[in-house]
Parts: sequence; structure tokens; C-alpha cells
Amino acid sequence: MDQRLTVTRNGPVAEVMLDRPDKRNALDMGLFAALVAAGEALKGAEGLRAIILHGAGAAFCAGIDTAEFMGMAGRIAAVKAEMLAPPTGEANRFQRPCTVWAELDVPVIAAVQGVCFGAGLQLALGADFRIAAPDARFSVMEARWGLIPDMGITQTLPRLMRADLAKELILSARVVEAPEALALGLVTRLAADPLAEARAMAARFAAQSPDVLRAGKRLVDDCWTLPPGPGLRREAELQADLIGSANQIEAVMAGMAGRAPVFTG
Repeated sequence: MDQRLTVTRNGPVAEVMLDRPDKRNALDMGLFAALVAAGEALKGAEGLRAIILHGAGAAFCAGIDTAEFMGMAGRIAAVKAEMLAPPTGEANRFQRPCTVWAELDVPVIAAVQGVCFGAGLQLALGADFRIAAPDARFSVMEARWGLIPDMGITQTLPRLMRADLAKELILSARVVEAPEALALGLVTRLAADPLAEARAMAARFAAQSPDVLRAGKRLVDDCWTLPPGPGLRREAELQADLIGSANQIEAVMAGMAGRAPVFTG
């Protein structure tokens, strides 16, 4: 794996860290591939309950390394072909670094400090939660380069904010300070130490049944924008899978006995 991305495991919690502080953790194709590989590897991790995404140094991620743009200039036709290669409904290689996290059965928390621009913001939006420092800054910055955001933002931003607010950020590329990002819905909460708060949140998730983590994440991701018919059906299917399962029975027995539950899986 790319040495500029580190994956560490502390019991039930994994931390994925962008480790390129000299470039404010800017992404290039090597890091794109490393993020996808990390996400895929964590899908099968035994005993995993939560994942934290964060950046080394003073920034979460400043976006795509501008040197990457220069490298693409000589192969525009190939880049376009790669963008359009996957069948409809599947993410391309540029989208996968951000969309892979929604495929995991555990909650993913982004701890954001410093700048979170462009591709960095889209990566953070790929997480289930974003905890930001009060002085963090955000921008959908692609318009500055004559582009639109295209790393899965159509699957994340509509769940968080109104269309007119999203359009304004996409069309203006303006920088948003953390308090406004919180008000807009880009951020889950602010914390003086976002990584410490993310670890505390992960610890709370780690105490829950892995079946609840999986089904609760799917309940929102699968159903939030569905009409009543299929939405209610999917809700019932997820609940039916939980009722009477070993971990559900353990949750009830532990609650009645006043002890901590011991879950499997």
C-alpha cells in the first residue's frame, strides 16, 4: 500500500490517515488507489465496529494535487474514457475513493482539521459523520479549476442540504468557515479536538451490536430518499433480520441483567 496512507487498528476501531502533511494531504492517483484498497480491505476485517478518517498535520485534505492536473493534460481522451467506462450505477476510479466507505457495514467518521477542499471535502462527505475543528474551512472548489465535483457528491450532498444551497457552493467555489458548514449540514458537529471526539464517538459505536451498526447504517442509506412503499418495506426487512438473532437476544438479556452485552461478529 502507498506509504502516504496509514491504516492502524485499535481493537474494534480502525483509523485511516492521509499522511502527506507537506502537501496538506493533497490527493493524487496513488492515494486514490490506496484509499480504495484500504476501504476494500476493511470490509472483511473481523471485529471491526467503526472507522475514522483523518489527515496528518494541520489539514484534512487540500484537494487534488495540482501536479495531477498537469499529468492528465496529456491524456485527456483516456481520462474521459475512464470516467465513462463503468456500467451505469457503478462508481468509476475517480469516485471510488469517496464512495467505498458507504459500502462498509460500520460507521465511518471523518475528523476534519484545517482545510477540507475539493476532493478532500468529497472524501469527508463519503463518511457517515464529519467532526470538525471550529477553525476548519470547507470548499467545493472544483469550479475554480473549470470543473464540477464528480467524486460521488450526487450521492452524499443531497442527503445533507437543500438544492439551492448546494448549487451556490458548487457554482461559487467559496470557502465556508466551520460554523457555517455546521449550519448548512456539511458538518455533524464541531469539537476543539476533532480526532479525540471521533475516537469517543467510535468507542460508543463499538459498544453496540455489530448487527445494529450494519442495519442502522443501511436503514438511512437505503431508505432516506425512498417513497413510502419501498422505504417501509426495506425498513421492515432490516428489522426482521434483527429480531430473534443471537445478538438481539444478547442485548435484551444484558439489559435485563444490568450487565454489558457480549456480542459476536
